[in-house]
Amino acid sequence: MTTPYFFVEEHRILTALFDEGLELLHLRKPCTEPVYSERLLSLIPEAYRKRIVTHDHFYLKNEYRLGGIHLNARNPRIPEGYKGHVSCSCHTIEEVERRKRLCDYVILSPVFDSISKDGYLSPFPPELLREYASRGIIDRKVMALGGVDADNIGSLRGYGFGGAVVLGAIWNRFNMYSTPDFRGLIAHFRKLRRAAG
Repeated sequence: MTTPYFFVEEHRILTALFDEGLELLHLRKPCTEPVYSERLLSLIPEAYRKRIVTHDHFYLKNEYRLGGIHLNARNPRIPEGYKGHVSCSCHTIEEVERRKRLCDYVILSPVFDSISKDGYLSPFPPELLREYASRGIIDRKVMALGGVDADNIGSLRGYGFGGAVVLGAIWNRFNMYSTPDFRGLIAHFRKLRRAAG
């Protein structure tokens, strides 16, 4: 998932992540003008755009031939007449049960204590995740977000998740003001891929 803000080198980093095997990117830029998302998308190679899901400005999906749209508290409804990929943010297991029938997949968060948001703690202890998996609530259509890093990404499959969404584990390794390059960020992405199996 992208940072919530734009920065100069972003398109280069996102392209490098795709080059390294990033399967899907969630473009999440809340409360921003669409022109900035348009500029960012125009700088990403066309071949990768179909692997991008937008959280805002849903018209971008068709305009840039993106992979789909993502529903959240800011944008809770599928636009009338929309056809295509839909995913959704969920913060409770009840939301997961209700929404995953209508979506290609849902993102449950925070599965672990957040890396990017101080004090954003997970309400899902391991035993509860195992119970939800045994009941078929957590399955391949549920992705895990929140606190996902190299030390716990491997455990997600055991809890029944279909995949992981990473934010802080990647972006905390790059500071646009003080990091001279993004090699450390890419190296950590490789480590996450290895740890995920």
